[in-house]
Order: sequence, then structure tokens, then C-alpha cells
Amino acid sequence: MDTLLLLGNEAIAQGAIDGGLSGCYAYPGTPSTELMEYIQHNKEAAEKSIHRVWSSNEKTAMEGAMGMSYAGKRAIVAFKHVGLNVAADAFMNASITGVNGGVVVLSADDPSMHSSQNEQDSRMYAKFALLPVLEPSSQQEAYDMAYAAFELSEKFGVPIVMRITTRLAHSRAGIIRGQTKPQNKLHLPVEAKKFILLPAIARASYHQLVEKQSNFEKDSENSPFNAYIDGNDKKLGIIASGIGFNYVMECYPDRKNPHPVVKVTQYPIPRKQVEKLYNECDEILVVEEGYPIIEEMMKGYTNTTKPIHGRLDGWLPREGELTPVALYKALGVPTTEALTIPQIVQPRPPQLCQGCSHRDVAEMINGAVAVYGKGRVFADIGCYTLTKMPPFDTIDTCLDMGASITMAKGAADAGLVPAIALIGDSTFTHSGMTGLLDAVIENTPITVVISDNYTTGMTGGQDSAATNRLVNICRGLGVDSDHIKLINPLKKFAEENLNIMKEEMAYNGVSVIIAQRECIQTFQRRAKEKRKEKAAE
Repeated sequence: MDTLLLLGNEAIAQGAIDGGLSGCYAYPGTPSTELMEYIQHNKEAAEKSIHRVWSSNEKTAMEGAMGMSYAGKRAIVAFKHVGLNVAADAFMNASITGVNGGVVVLSADDPSMHSSQNEQDSRMYAKFALLPVLEPSSQQEAYDMAYAAFELSEKFGVPIVMRITTRLAHSRAGIIRGQTKPQNKLHLPVEAKKFILLPAIARASYHQLVEKQSNFEKDSENSPFNAYIDGNDKKLGIIASGIGFNYVMECYPDRKNPHPVVKVTQYPIPRKQVEKLYNECDEILVVEEGYPIIEEMMKGYTNTTKPIHGRLDGWLPREGELTPVALYKALGVPTTEALTIPQIVQPRPPQLCQGCSHRDVAEMINGAVAVYGKGRVFADIGCYTLTKMPPFDTIDTCLDMGASITMAKGAADAGLVPAIALIGDSTFTHSGMTGLLDAVIENTPITVVISDNYTTGMTGGQDSAATNRLVNICRGLGVDSDHIKLINPLKKFAEENLNIMKEEMAYNGVSVIIAQRECIQTFQRRAKEKRKEKAAE
């Protein structure tokens, strides 16, 4: 059995490969990106012909995984928490169709919003969909859960949700591998009609899903991933979920916690273990990363007369990540100032790379809108969102993936003309195309600027589905060819580009300006690889 030093994301990827994976479907998004990248660069995955190409967005990824499941094979779909919003339509319905081959849905949450526009807890979606959840507390457990999850999925005939958070996704630890399982053979569903959600079929399938809930609970009670860990000091009992369990144990240098603990890493929560803890202890502390889900459930179903503490009553912070200091205070463990991390380097806000094409695009937009005044540049999710920062102050909104075009259209419908949408190439093919179609249908007077750097830059330079396709896509959606302009965002073309921008803003209809120049990071990476190849010759 091999021992590997892996990130949490990589441990899940390796566990899936060893667990009989046939396909990974994903869209890049921090903190989930490394899972797909690990599979893409894995020699075994290549030898086994495991599908490992980025999807256009999270919805298509979820549907692709379900298609592989329909054919009888095992698939994992991976994205960050807001990606689950995009995949929600397929995800919610997949709980009713069920699966043929096992399906694991990996959602990586980002408490404290290190790289995200909101805090969101994917356990809520799983509860909404009535699906089991695996929430590892360590890298080894992440591997073990991914390894076992396909069989759990096939046992119950439903997708299994894996929920991790940033710290586990991006921290590294040693894992021990299990025996490699073979991939499933191609086989179609015995009961094929369950994949057709006509109301009559869906009602019967939903009834079956509801009936499965008691089996989910029994499995959770007997799961090796959940545990009741006894302690002598029963003044306080602790329920710790996922990485929260590690946080609790790390409060004690020898990892000998004096309080009884129920470790929850498989849901539904093990009710019997929780009730035993409640009956034996004077007070309960719930330690969970994210929303106070278990805490609210405790207050709802135990007919509580004893105090239950956590995020709702201020024992732990209501927002942001759990921290060692917060746990020390909640547990009454002595702490010292030595725990404070010294500030060696002054913090610096994120900024666009020097030489980034988005810089020149921002300057072009700023020059063109100056005569109209602020408040009319609608932006999207990508590196170019940083054009809000000095010295640019270009954009006025950023809501979600694809919203730049639709918000610009809505503003133009309200009479704010001209309205400008700024969107990246990968985001455009992710969820901007339908918004552009809306604008084309009404010939709404908006100017769409697609800042095309040939990659998904914000997450590290993954392949973009838009590369070499943007002009044809815009034409296919119905944009007038005379108002699809290709420009090179370089300083030497600044005046020419500015004039084009002004002309298109003055046009009373839909226009698209595609600013094409390779991301400086991928350019430097390619140049480095070429130098290596040349040196090796």
C-alpha cells in the first residue's frame, strides 16, 4: 500500500481513482480546482482512460456525470460551493432519478470568502435534496470516503455528496492507499424509466427517496466515519463535524480531550449517538464549519432543556472560519499571546499581474465611458473583477457568473444607455451566452467586452472552452458581424481600440468587442517549458 503526501483535493481524487472511477466532470473554482488537475496529470488515470476534461460550467458537469452513471460507470463531479448553485437543477433532480453507476458530488465550501462572493454551506443543499453527506475531518478520511463513496452511492441508488472546506482542500498530509478497484463494466439501468422525470414516474421515485431516509440514518449510525468518543468530564459534551473535529482535538496537545465527543462525518447525523451524548452531559457544544445546521437540528429534535452552544449563542463566531483561538475560548482551554501569528509582511490586496491584458481593457473602457460618467460598467467573475481596485476603478457591479451581460441588458431596458458588460472568455461560455441571446432578441443597446486571455486565469490557467470559438459563437447567437470587433489590447493600439469602443457604444444595438491577448502567466509558463525542451535537445 503506497503512502502519498497529498492536498485534501488530491486525496479525494486519488481515492476516486482507486475506487473505480471512470469519469471526472468539473468546472474550476477555488477551493476545488486541484481535484480535476490531479486526475488530469495522473498517470494511472491516463492508462485507465478516465474522462478528465473540464466542462463548460457546473450544470453541464453534473449532467455529464449523470450520463456516465446512466451507462453504469462511476463518476465524480467537482466544483466550489457557488458552483453547486449553477448545478442545482440537475443536482436536485438527480436525487429523484437516482443513479446506476455510483456518483459522488464534491462541493468545496469557502468560509471567510477567501476566493468567493458569499459564504454558503453545501450541507444545506444535501438536506434539501434528501441525500447523504460525507464530510471528512482529515486528508486520510477524505481519501477513504472517496474510495468508499461509489459503493455507498450504488448501495442506496442515489448520488453521495462530499463536502469539504478550504483548509482541508488546501492543506497537505500523508495518506495510505487501499487496493485499486476495477472500473464498472458498461451496463444500462434495469429500471430505465426512472431516468425519465414525467410527473407520474417522478412521484413514485420521490416516494422511494423519502422511504430511503431511514436506511440512510441506519447506515450513518453504523458508519466507521462516525464515532462516540467517551470522556470523563461530562459537564460538557461536544458534537464536532468534519474538520471541526480536528480543530477540537488540536486544542489538546496530546489529543486527549477530557469531554465526550460525537464525531460526525457522515450524515444524516447519528441520532442515537447524539442522544446518548445529550443524556449524559450537562451542556452541549456544537463545533461545525459553516452554518449552524447541527446546532439548529439539536434545538429542534431533542426536546432540549439543557444548554446547547455554538454559533447561534456566540460561543463560536457566527460567520467566517473556525479558528484555534475561537475553540480555545469556547472550551475554556488556557491560551497565550504566543498563539498570535507575528506580522512579518504587510498585507497587500490582490491586484492584476503586471503585463495583464485586462489592464489595457480597463483603461480602454475608462477612456470611453468618461464622457458619460460612472455607474454603467457591469462586470463578471474573473481576474478582471480586480479592475475595481486602484488605479482603475472601472467596474460598478459584480453579482455572479454571467450576470454582466444580463444586468447591462436590464439597465439598458431601464434607460441607462450606453451600458457596458465586461466578461472573460471562460465566464462567457460558462453562463454569458444565454444573456447575449436575450440582448440579440431585442437588439438591446449594450456593448459587451469579452476580455479573452485564452484561459481560465483566476483559478490558475485551466483550458477555456471559448478559445478560438468566440467569433463564431457570437455570430451564431445572432450578433451582426459588422458589430463584432476583434482588438489586441496593447498600449501601441490604445488609441485605435479606444475609438472602436466609442463607436460601438454609440451604436443603437448589440455590439461585441473581443479583446484577445494571452494571459501573462500562461505565456510565461509556455515560454519556460519551451526553454526546458530546448535545453534538453
